[in-house]
Amino acid sequence: MTTFTLRSASPAKTRAEAVVVGVLSEGRLAPGAEDVVKAYGRKLGPLLSTVGATGAAGEVVKVPTAGTITSPLLVLVGLGAEASPASVRKAAGAAARAVTNAASVAIALPADSGELVRAVVEGWRLGGYTFTTYKSRPGTPTDPAEVVVLTPAARRAEVSGAVEPANAVVDAVIGARDWVNTPPGDLTPPVFADAIAAAVKATNKQVSGGAKIKVEVFDEQQLAELGCGGLLAVGSGSAAPPRLVELTYKPKNPVAHVALVGKGITFDSGGLWIKPSSSMATMKEDMAGAASVVQATLAIARLGLPVQVSTFAALAENMVGEASMRSGDVMRAYDGQTVEIINTDAEGRLVLADALGRAVEREPDLIVDVATLTGAMVMALGERMAGVMGGDEAVAEVLAAAAAAGEDAWPMPIPEAMEERIRSSKIADIAQYDGVRWGGGLFAAAFLRAFTGGRSWAHMDIAGPTFIKGGAQGHLVPGATGYSVATLVEVVRGRAAAASSAPA
Repeated sequence: MTTFTLRSASPAKTRAEAVVVGVLSEGRLAPGAEDVVKAYGRKLGPLLSTVGATGAAGEVVKVPTAGTITSPLLVLVGLGAEASPASVRKAAGAAARAVTNAASVAIALPADSGELVRAVVEGWRLGGYTFTTYKSRPGTPTDPAEVVVLTPAARRAEVSGAVEPANAVVDAVIGARDWVNTPPGDLTPPVFADAIAAAVKATNKQVSGGAKIKVEVFDEQQLAELGCGGLLAVGSGSAAPPRLVELTYKPKNPVAHVALVGKGITFDSGGLWIKPSSSMATMKEDMAGAASVVQATLAIARLGLPVQVSTFAALAENMVGEASMRSGDVMRAYDGQTVEIINTDAEGRLVLADALGRAVEREPDLIVDVATLTGAMVMALGERMAGVMGGDEAVAEVLAAAAAAGEDAWPMPIPEAMEERIRSSKIADIAQYDGVRWGGGLFAAAFLRAFTGGRSWAHMDIAGPTFIKGGAQGHLVPGATGYSVATLVEVVRGRAAAASSAPA
């Protein structure tokens, strides 16, 4: 595994096999590369022009140095218009894929603050991520043994102390990516529940001096006893029965209490409303919400944040079977409300109804649910942006956390008309679906709100950014992205910071 070291050395004199520097869009090197600018002198401008280094975000150009600086290879990565944590994270990710077979790399991107150092570490590790579990010939690892982050602030505690927290978050994002990338036949609800329990056990060993995470798994018999009608209805058509996994992280004297709820549909065929084949190809991603809330909880425990976290992963497989739920069925959710099922391919909201009901009973200060919930949200915001809905304060808190984490999110409304639509059933308390084409993502959010007990709540619809079907972009690579893990950690980190800065 690559180790990260902070040093205040000059990028022009380091003996690393490759040196990474940033280029801004106006064609000049970014802060951190001043000694490289001096070494090249007047030759730098013509060189950048000759090799086509424009500074555009995501651009990578490799230049042999021919002795101009000590390292034999100079890697120029585009930062775009400004050197922000987001642009640095993306640039580091692009550089990680470009630098292969180097035993050591020095990164001279802007890194004079803890926030920027975190961005460098996160970007490099996430941009170089590969999923090779199922490759018969995975190839020889090409990750450098050592990555040196060059920063004049290397001795400042705020900066040097940023590496370990960054690694904790990255480990969680990678854990979520691995789960989402796993073929659905190998990660059914019971197997996923076992994997979560194993991950909790491993994390508890890492936090020997801090609070341990408690885990409880409910099988199909226990779900029936609890009255979790949504999980049972969705899982009824599968040979692999549903599970509800609940995690509890309670540090000593917590300053706040946050509940995280995740949709964990391990494969979504659409049920009797079976999906077209083209829409089913990547439906292993439909458990990404559950993967994210679990992995975020593991990172929070590793970081020792003084906030209680109650996590609920609702796991089911939506398949076609002799006992599949049917259009027209009525299910009773955990909190007692009845739901008329119309569209069996709108199953995520049904399992979340049960999990939200369980979360409300814990009386948290804030509930955040995460789900690959609707194609309508992808239509509205595209494949890189999540929609955030809920109470105004909760939505603002999640959006601020997403910005700090470098994850794109946008606020969406829940119009009052949606309340009328979810109450349109003639035979049950709530209609799961009403057949109206427009505003499907907003309808789904209104449906979920009915199960939040009036508590502070935000809903993240991550159907777009959770899985990349095209090429790599910055620190995001094809396949699972682990989207929302970092945002959830920032939500809890923000709660802890707000409590510490509040007047006594």
